[in-house]
Amino acid sequence: MLNSDRIRRNLHSVQARIASAEARSGRPNGSVRLVAVTKTVTPETVRALWEAGVRDFAENRVQMLLQKVAALHDLPIRWHMIGSLQTNKVGKLFLATGLTAIHSLDSARLAEALNAAAAKQGGLIEALVEVNVSGEASKHGLPPEALGDLLRAVGGLDRLRVTGLMTMAPFSASAEDGRPVFAKLRALKESLRDGLPSNVRLEHLSMGMSNDFEVAIEEGADIVRIGTALFRET
Repeated sequence: MLNSDRIRRNLHSVQARIASAEARSGRPNGSVRLVAVTKTVTPETVRALWEAGVRDFAENRVQMLLQKVAALHDLPIRWHMIGSLQTNKVGKLFLATGLTAIHSLDSARLAEALNAAAAKQGGLIEALVEVNVSGEASKHGLPPEALGDLLRAVGGLDRLRVTGLMTMAPFSASAEDGRPVFAKLRALKESLRDGLPSNVRLEHLSMGMSNDFEVAIEEGADIVRIGTALFRET
């Protein structure tokens, strides 16, 4: 486990880089939400990062999320699901976690399952639609041309709030290689602002990870999903 001093140093470094990117893009400090991706670390490390001030945490696998939630049930963490989610796991996941948001909505069927699970628990679920902007076969998400149809299809789901879009750029040693992908998602969001159902408000862009989050912020991200940069040991 990383010691708390190392975690705090890593966090302060990431926060400073986020603030610099916000300033470069003419946005106010604090306009970008940091979501810590915890798939590689123990619950004890998550707790240390909570104590350092982080409130939003994410997992990309259902079983790992369930384990973390159970181990950290005493903390009012805002949990995010960022990985692909099968409809038959939605009810169990929502019941066990009180899930705050899913960043990987990619079908009307999944939207309906999320809505039903939220209704059963008497709550609401926030979802971001995952868009495969890069077109890579290895990535999940809708093709950009299918996004409008999905947004219209979820209208009338009273427990589901679609609040934005998510994407992943191809991994590259150069963060700049992701800029066209991030710019395209921002343009897609702006092109679909009008004529949407009442439960769809495209307010957020979840894009950018440890290797490219500064470029993503410059291109409009207001949610960044950071793992490696928070948990490095040196």
